[in-house]
Amino acid sequence: MMESSAILLTFTLWVYVAGMAGALLFQRAERLANAVGFGLAALGGACGVVFSVSSLAAGQGMTITPVTLWSGPIPGVRFVVEADALSCFFVLVVSLVGLAISVFSLGYVRTYYGRKNVGVMACVFNALLLVTTLVFIAGNLWMFLIAWELMALLAYGMVSFEHEDRETRQAGVLFFIMSHLDAACVLLGFLVLAQAAGGFSFASFRGIGASLSPQQRDVAFVLFVFGFGIKAGIVPLHIWLPVAHPVAPSNISALMSGVLIKTGIYGLVRVCFEFLGPPPMWWGASLLAVGTVSAVLGVLYALMEHDLKRLLAYHSIENIGIILMGLGASLMFLHTGHAVLASLALIAGLYHTINHATFKALLFLGAGAVLHATHTRNMEEMGGLAKRMRWTALFFLVGAVAISALPPLNGFVSEWLTYQSLLHGFGTTTSLVRLMFPLGGAMLALTGALAAACFVKAFGITFLAQPRSDHARDAHEASLPMLIGQGVLTAACVFLGLFPTVFLKLLDPITLQLTGHQLSQQLTMANGLVLSGVAAQGGTVSTLGIMLMFGCLLPVPLALWAVFARKARTRIAPTWDCGQRALTPHMEYTATGFSKPLRMIFKALFRPRREVQREYDFSPYFATTLRFESHMEEVFLTRIYRPVNYGLLRLSRRLRALQAGSLQAYLIYIFVTLVALLLFAL
Repeated sequence: MMESSAILLTFTLWVYVAGMAGALLFQRAERLANAVGFGLAALGGACGVVFSVSSLAAGQGMTITPVTLWSGPIPGVRFVVEADALSCFFVLVVSLVGLAISVFSLGYVRTYYGRKNVGVMACVFNALLLVTTLVFIAGNLWMFLIAWELMALLAYGMVSFEHEDRETRQAGVLFFIMSHLDAACVLLGFLVLAQAAGGFSFASFRGIGASLSPQQRDVAFVLFVFGFGIKAGIVPLHIWLPVAHPVAPSNISALMSGVLIKTGIYGLVRVCFEFLGPPPMWWGASLLAVGTVSAVLGVLYALMEHDLKRLLAYHSIENIGIILMGLGASLMFLHTGHAVLASLALIAGLYHTINHATFKALLFLGAGAVLHATHTRNMEEMGGLAKRMRWTALFFLVGAVAISALPPLNGFVSEWLTYQSLLHGFGTTTSLVRLMFPLGGAMLALTGALAAACFVKAFGITFLAQPRSDHARDAHEASLPMLIGQGVLTAACVFLGLFPTVFLKLLDPITLQLTGHQLSQQLTMANGLVLSGVAAQGGTVSTLGIMLMFGCLLPVPLALWAVFARKARTRIAPTWDCGQRALTPHMEYTATGFSKPLRMIFKALFRPRREVQREYDFSPYFATTLRFESHMEEVFLTRIYRPVNYGLLRLSRRLRALQAGSLQAYLIYIFVTLVALLLFAL
């Protein structure tokens, strides 16, 4: 690393350490612990953004300089950090999102005053930012695994922060189990590489796949996909995500969805593009297929949710699927020798990584502000919040437009790049595998349409119409720090959407490092105003041009109003109520009613079950009370995980017989185990 960049990165890490120490030191003074802990976290995030942007802009990462932090007493055990282009990009993700969430938390955690230790929360938050950054800049296996495990343990602590609730405790246990399963798979995968490399440094892992047999490479790839896939939340390894995210504090939910699940994406990119060597076709095809299934199923399950935070959690699964579609297509292009298209697909996946981090963190912060004001996550009890929480509604709307991939915001740009790479993929091979590219594009289009429908529901049911409960009627706008935190991410969504050609230049060092090509010049036309495909017949789009066109057309209705309606009399009257005396909240669209058509279309997947109970007074034709409940089956939970769970419990009960309480029996077990190990060694 350049000396100035190394100093700035070191300063960033020490700021997080200072935030941990300051929050604990002042934990008895809640306001001071809040200001010191989250204030220093915001400073660390700002420094991390400056470090990563300056490093990528300067081409940092084409050369890698490891730095040893500490050498332990055990020979060969060293803790090494290094920052290449890929590391700098993910440091940008964690720093940008961490900065916004830290500012938001200054106002959000006030609700915990007097009932929770805010100092401990701020300390763990800083520690999470620190160890997540260390995951991205780890230079050897020791550093990576320790940071990875600490990240899981700290996240478990934050998921279980409100442990008084039984649902929270269950979610924490599930997250803990799944985190250790992914750690075991990642460890086994790295041990396969370490055995061939003869060392534990990432430098020795680069290109080591060439010295492995095809079977060893395939085993390592499967282990890494399972390990990093659990952390990322891909289907069918996603079951922890919609359970853990809703129960965590909203600032932690935003950090987990925006940053922590991206560590799985980082791991997949690192091992598949650098460590395992040239990919066979089935690697990329598998990631593309898994990504497509995750995207479609994630958005379908999100459509059925009425819990606002669970809905957003399922959308994280959807967007991780879109990222994997880009990474899978890139690996397929590398196999067929189309390095330029591989770079395009990789750019699409990485661009969607930072886009998802910004708009999903923004949406979780908006959901946190709504929860803070209404004390409920159930959208059926909301409504009318746009009049009471104007700024929060605006920020949430921006996030909803971005995640729906509508122009001119950032989600549209990365999905457009993904479309371009998939459309070009059909002609790269003559085998039937090429059908996956147009099929993936079609499923991506379906995903975008369903996502737009889902956020029409989420925004409309939550913020529009009349309040459906006293909580919604008494809601108030979020505090200034909470609004500033949302505003930072809103600005990031707008910038990444309107100026993609500027940001693409920061990705050049990454594609040069991983694929050997730089594409920012080929993707830019008209002095940076137009985003272009890499091929001559590829499409072009200008999000800034779309925005300028809207600006040019805006004077037209203003002029028409000035000419024809400026002197007209304005009359304010109630909304037409179809002859009724007045509109009431009972007449509004509900989240259940909005999603029912799709629930019926995909009933083979959801397996809906409903219960209707009626109470009558004098006649069966006049019901006094009507109670309706609808339930959907989570197929992977009921058909896969629950049977596995029951099987493990039955096996455990049978194995309990081995605990005979006899010393002689235990000695026999040890003897048999030693004999088996000796036979294996021979």
